[in-house]
Amino acid sequence: MDAIDQKLLAQAEKGIPLIPEPFEEIATNLGITSQEAISRLQKLRESGIIRRFGVSVKPNGVGYLANALVAWKVPQTRMAEVSQYFCRQKEVSHCYEREPVEGEWEYNLYTVMHAHERVTVEERVKQHATEVAVCDFLILFSAKNLKLKDRNKC
Repeated sequence: MDAIDQKLLAQAEKGIPLIPEPFEEIATNLGITSQEAISRLQKLRESGIIRRFGVSVKPNGVGYLANALVAWKVPQTRMAEVSQYFCRQKEVSHCYEREPVEGEWEYNLYTVMHAHERVTVEERVKQHATEVAVCDFLILFSAKNLKLKDRNKC
């Protein structure tokens, strides 16, 4: 990585502008062409320096004020079916399986749901519970937004 790559990564991390030619603006700021910016990003992705390139939406920024983690106790024999169901739901942004801790924490499937109001999340969770026939769940609403600035990675 050279100095331009480092500056390009810093620009990309701040966010790609929502304009017709977003890389043109970034490239101009760096004194390179948009094609060079794209090419450099592709090389950084191929080399593994960039692991993922995607959109990160702040739920509160788009009006979703009720954000909740819903912990579900799903029979292991139904895990694939139930998790696939949740992955198809528009208000579910995350769906993942975790090992339960026997006798302490039996929940093994987690979904993150978003809505404009808490009552909507509660209603949708109950609706989903009925549809997938899983009645053991816990709704944990977010108290505030957290962003990890300095994460330790292995």
